[in-house]
Amino acid sequence: MALRDFLAKQFIDVIQWTESDEDTLAYRYPMRDMEIQNGGKLTVRESQMAAFVNEGRIADVFSPGLYTLTTQTLPLLTNLMNWDKAFQSPFKSDVYFFSTRLKTNQRWGTATPITIRDKEFGAVRLRGYGIYSWHISDPRAFHTKVSGTRELYRVGDLEGQLRNTIIGRMTDTFAESTIPFLDMAANQLELGKRIAEGLNPMFADLGLTLDTFVVENLSLPDELQKLLDVRIGMNMVGDMGRYTQYQVANSLPIAAANEGGGGVAGIGVGLGAGLTMAQQMMNAAKPPEARPPAPGAPAPAGGGGAPAAGAETKFCINCGKSIPRGAKFCPECGGAQQ
Repeated sequence: MALRDFLAKQFIDVIQWTESDEDTLAYRYPMRDMEIQNGGKLTVRESQMAAFVNEGRIADVFSPGLYTLTTQTLPLLTNLMNWDKAFQSPFKSDVYFFSTRLKTNQRWGTATPITIRDKEFGAVRLRGYGIYSWHISDPRAFHTKVSGTRELYRVGDLEGQLRNTIIGRMTDTFAESTIPFLDMAANQLELGKRIAEGLNPMFADLGLTLDTFVVENLSLPDELQKLLDVRIGMNMVGDMGRYTQYQVANSLPIAAANEGGGGVAGIGVGLGAGLTMAQQMMNAAKPPEARPPAPGAPAPAGGGGAPAAGAETKFCINCGKSIPRGAKFCPECGGAQQ
């Protein structure tokens, strides 16, 4: 009985692998002190592939199914073993199983912002992150270039390599593109497709197939995002003069609520100065012939109510216009002055 148990442990009749977790990519079947029987069975389950390796050289690869191991089912191994006429039994060979299931929800992201040259903004730094999925499609290439002779090879062993490959390709995509950052950020689906096109050959070289690639977010660092927000706000304002007048109108109720009423005059002067500055900014954008005369220049013939050059002036507490200091009413809006 003991001799029979000893012999049973030395020869393998059925070779199979039941995956115990979701992270194992390659598994070497334990063959120490064991040999494969002539006519033995090989079971390869769905979402698996198997390969026979003899003395470091990969031979026959099997897709899902049940196989009887003979010279007909192992032609490459038969050639490596120099079995000219008949299957030599028993024999030794390394057997590797590969999980071909889809590896979903794999995360990628920029550890630090990457610097690119943008058509609209010049040199900018951006960040991005998203998800992708892949699977082993060529066990021969994967064994030769990635997993090798290790007993176990897991997703985590390959994760860093894939993530860095993605970031490198992402940078190249922006460098090769003439599309501004804002347009790319607004169309992340198309951006994901373009990055995936560049990644497909790199994944295939490792025996992998990239199934999906998604860009979830593309953004600027906080300090650059604030500057972009300011620029967007300025574009939305448009007419700086009307915006300043709007700010004046909103500020008057707040000034009137201050104790003693002195706040009204003080804020009115400040807002008047703001209106003057806004007017100067708009005048600077006009052509020379359309600009009003500079302070100190002679007024045009038939000039109206503007105070003479050098006269003492103050700002209207209602509309902010420049008026003579002794005026009791504003010639522009008619508002009483203090």
